[in-house]
Amino acid sequence: MPLVSGTKLGPYEVVGPLGAGGMGEVYRATDTKLRREVALKVLPQSVANNRECMARFEREAQLLAALNHPNIAAIYGLEDSDSTSALVIELVEGSTLAERIAQAAIPVDEALPIARQIAEALEYAHERSIVHRDLKPANVKIKPDGTVKVLDFGLAKALAEDPTSTDTSNSPTLTAVATKAGFILGTAAYMSPEQARGKSVDRRSDIWSFGTVFFEMLTGKMPFQGETISDTLAAVIRTDPDWTLLPGNLPRSIRTLLLRCVHKDSRQRLQSIGEARIAIENALSANDSAAAESVPLASVPGTHPAKLPRVFLASAVAVLLLAVGFAISKLIKSAAAQPANVVRFAIAPPQGTHFSSIGAQERTRSRRPLAPPRRKSTAVYRLGRRRC
Repeated sequence: MPLVSGTKLGPYEVVGPLGAGGMGEVYRATDTKLRREVALKVLPQSVANNRECMARFEREAQLLAALNHPNIAAIYGLEDSDSTSALVIELVEGSTLAERIAQAAIPVDEALPIARQIAEALEYAHERSIVHRDLKPANVKIKPDGTVKVLDFGLAKALAEDPTSTDTSNSPTLTAVATKAGFILGTAAYMSPEQARGKSVDRRSDIWSFGTVFFEMLTGKMPFQGETISDTLAAVIRTDPDWTLLPGNLPRSIRTLLLRCVHKDSRQRLQSIGEARIAIENALSANDSAAAESVPLASVPGTHPAKLPRVFLASAVAVLLLAVGFAISKLIKSAAAQPANVVRFAIAPPQGTHFSSIGAQERTRSRRPLAPPRRKSTAVYRLGRRRC
């Protein structure tokens, strides 16, 4: 039975409804003790009236309450009042990703930061062995400041009636709202092939769901859909997305990432969501670098020279070197064209000193004509030859 405004569950007073889904009805409420706004997720009667199921849910809720990440909606507690049980969750203002996609496909530069934050939330939970199991645009909220919050983390497992069963009818989303075909269709479209076949799921199922959500963000269309639930599940198992719908300016690395996320064989699929986060961060860094190089220097006051493209720096250095060389050559030519100035000066010897006349005698000798060289006697020369 829906809760009306003013209804109290322990210290929480219901303000009004926020929505409903396979995980239960959600209400805005006020925490009268701490004076803060919260969200109450009233659990389905099938869970609240089943002691064994409720005990298992409490154990799972304790694990989920340990998650503390800026991109995951926090769980504050579990409240029981009469025959009503509700999960107390952080109230996240803003629109869901499903509402944003309904307006139009999200541009690449806006979609990449959203996908990165979703990947960070999944990575944090997977490192703690918690799998979402029901990731879809309706479970992602975008706050006015751009912060992304992933909702209902791990509740699919917590609300499962028989965690050991492989029957797809035990999926809480399918059983809780079996009459809401539209909701089921949207949920089935994000199931991994192994999940659609009723096999056990792990973090690679979340990676599949991440890829389908990312694809829908970029194209505005679900990658797998059909007229009925069976048609949708068949498309998940057998068909491939229409990759031609992806925007032309999408980086090649992100295209490759999407292909790896939605591989039918989980063994060939991306094995860690952390790899997706790294690929998205690299794409964002490349976009930032390209944007910085495309902005003219005059339009960015105080731009540091190191941020200029290398080709411009090389050109500036070459021009500077040419100018310096030209100036030096002009100075050399100008100096060579001017006649050298002769400077004459005399230095008086110190008082009480005199110069020797040896220098004068040497000069006189040097002026005398040199005597011709003396020749040896021919006889002596011949005699010398005979002796030799």
